[in-house]
Amino acid sequence: MIVSTSEVEVNNKKRRNSVFQYFLDFIEKTGNKLPDVITLFFILTVLILISSFIAGKLGVSAINPATKEKIEAVNLLSREGLIKILSEMVNNFMSFPPLGLVLVVMLGVGLAESTGLVSALLKKMVSIAPKKLILPAIVLIGVVGNSAADAAMIVLPPIAALVFLSIGKHPIVGLAMTYAAVAGGFSANLILAMLDVMIAGFTESSAQFIDKSYKANPAMNYYFLVASTFVLIPVTVFVTKKIVEPRFGIYNGPADTEGETTKLTLEEAKGLKWAGLSFFVYLVLLLFATLPKNALLRHPENGGLLDSPFMDGLVPIMFVAFFIPALAYGMGAKVLKSDKDVSQHLTKAMSGMGYYIVLAFISAQMITYFEWSNLGSIIAIKGAELLQIIGLTGLPLLLGFIILCGFINLLIASASAKWAILSPIFVPMFMLIGYSPAFTQMAYRIGDSITNPITPMLAYFGIVLTFAKKYDRTLGVGTLISALLPYSIAYFIFWTILFSVWYFLGLPLGPGHYIRL
Repeated sequence: MIVSTSEVEVNNKKRRNSVFQYFLDFIEKTGNKLPDVITLFFILTVLILISSFIAGKLGVSAINPATKEKIEAVNLLSREGLIKILSEMVNNFMSFPPLGLVLVVMLGVGLAESTGLVSALLKKMVSIAPKKLILPAIVLIGVVGNSAADAAMIVLPPIAALVFLSIGKHPIVGLAMTYAAVAGGFSANLILAMLDVMIAGFTESSAQFIDKSYKANPAMNYYFLVASTFVLIPVTVFVTKKIVEPRFGIYNGPADTEGETTKLTLEEAKGLKWAGLSFFVYLVLLLFATLPKNALLRHPENGGLLDSPFMDGLVPIMFVAFFIPALAYGMGAKVLKSDKDVSQHLTKAMSGMGYYIVLAFISAQMITYFEWSNLGSIIAIKGAELLQIIGLTGLPLLLGFIILCGFINLLIASASAKWAILSPIFVPMFMLIGYSPAFTQMAYRIGDSITNPITPMLAYFGIVLTFAKKYDRTLGVGTLISALLPYSIAYFIFWTILFSVWYFLGLPLGPGHYIRL
């Protein structure tokens, strides 16, 4: 049976008449009117082709400040342009950097999710945390768990609600806090994730508009990601205790959770032991291959790690780090009983990538046409000149970019989709005024993260709302957003402070990647 308190119902009625609710309705209606992301990319591709025709006919050009070379717009709708489009279409797709990177990592991540390893690991981590540290522990698990986004956003919030219920706290507060940590903490982590791989590919493609030799890697923001993790944990806990918990008060609803539990089954526990042991062995082998001076994965001449087989092989290393424990878990938990089961789970894991493959095909054409037309380079040069004329440079420029990305995220939730659109313009533009692609990417990631908890356009928002209705059947979108908005505001404030500190101190963002070129 599901009931709700009269106090909650009264509060909900008040919120439905608030100015914020009208703003939320506007965001939701506007976002729903946007076409599907694939359709949007197709429209942008057509607009690029038309723009190249107009710019080519008008003789639009710019002078590269680095080489003093004149860059002219190329008409892709000319005879030569159309032949090039037809002959290079397959190659554009096959050579698209994010495609292979994401699919390889997803083989490992997908198997870990399909076999139940991720779900069991989240349950275990929550169950062993001391009561006094339960809130920061859940936040940490949420932030780290976003490396397996689908599983963390679906599995962790309802588990956190049960934990809150068991310690006498309001379960919806647990849902909100955990969802904010997972969704809002996308630019914080202690480990590298598939998103790091995905957006690094777009960054590299965009940076090569200016520097053909530029190479990105998934660890290019790693130092900042780690620091962000330790900033977000106390911020999230503070917002929960001081703002969100008082709003919801004491929970008087039912404890019935329809059979959900945070306890591990015997099979899950055994599977985790096998997975833990296999990961430990893999980690030892990896350390042996990287730590010694003349280790296998170090640079053969200077012995360094920055420009080494380790960095070049980071994607396969991540794949194996997920794949081996997932395989061991499946065997220990008796989910995988034969090689046929492994094949079926791998197929299941990759079956969900169909949409991404279509998106990658359209993105590859769009970005390549943008490069061929020279429009990206021309816009970047003209934009950099405009910024210098109006004097908007330095930290104010970067903070403005963060805010812009945050607003765009309210309408287009996909991190990779937005970066595919924004990176070809902003990465070259900021390169021309001296900022590294890694720094531009980091600014984007902050903007992309801060509004993740409150955008209804993120697919998991509706899932969390469904979870919340188990505890309050009258709870609406406005109520949930009112619980999540304080996190977004706090993340914006403290992330911009950390970003500013990083900027003024000139700290490295990741191995071999700095703020300035």
